[in-house]
Amino acid sequence: MRIALYVTCLIDLMRPGVGFAALRLLEATGADVVVPPAQTCCGQPAWSAGDRQTARLLAEKAIAELADYDHVVVPSGSCTDQLRNIYPQLFADDGHWGPRATALAARTFELTEYLARFAPELPLPDAEGGHVTYHDSCKGLRGLGIKQQPRALLARVKGLQLTEMADCEECCGFGGAFSVNFGDVSTRIVDRKCESIATVGADAVVGGDLGCLLNIEGRLRRRGDERTRVLHIAEVLAGGGES
Repeated sequence: MRIALYVTCLIDLMRPGVGFAALRLLEATGADVVVPPAQTCCGQPAWSAGDRQTARLLAEKAIAELADYDHVVVPSGSCTDQLRNIYPQLFADDGHWGPRATALAARTFELTEYLARFAPELPLPDAEGGHVTYHDSCKGLRGLGIKQQPRALLARVKGLQLTEMADCEECCGFGGAFSVNFGDVSTRIVDRKCESIATVGADAVVGGDLGCLLNIEGRLRRRGDERTRVLHIAEVLAGGGES
């Protein structure tokens, strides 16, 4: 089994430790894991901004670079959604790229989705008494149906206590350029999320999309919360990220 780990721009630039954690998890399954060296953006920001031409060019690049792998695994619901759901839309009327986009979509998985499906017995480290709550990202939840997979994996981490926050499925207010173009609205949305996290009183909030996590962490810190850790689920499952 040859797997491509599609790291994503945010992870590569902002928190590369998440990428290394995902790599350790995938290597522990026994697969041959490759991080394609020329990978760049999946095109989601351009697509969301209405720049279809740039989105298409980036999609063509990714499709070509990821063609020779059995599976493509992405530690991000939003980028997985782009590869799986948007690429086939972009090339729906293209006789050359359309079939290639559809083939890639069928081989692309979000990280927790992949682990739950293909490595259900993967040994996971102890958490030594950590207490966490979980945030569902919009694209992962609504675009991919990612809901039970991360929770099932967290439930297998010995010593980890998961307490659900109120409205865990609500948006965090990030939405890529939305948080820039509509800052006041975004702030009100993420404030609601921060209040739900505070009510739970967990040591850490965990999620599967770094964009959401960076937005939540930034607001928590600006609200004066220096205690609550904000972790990608790969960090928890690979060890070293538990609270």
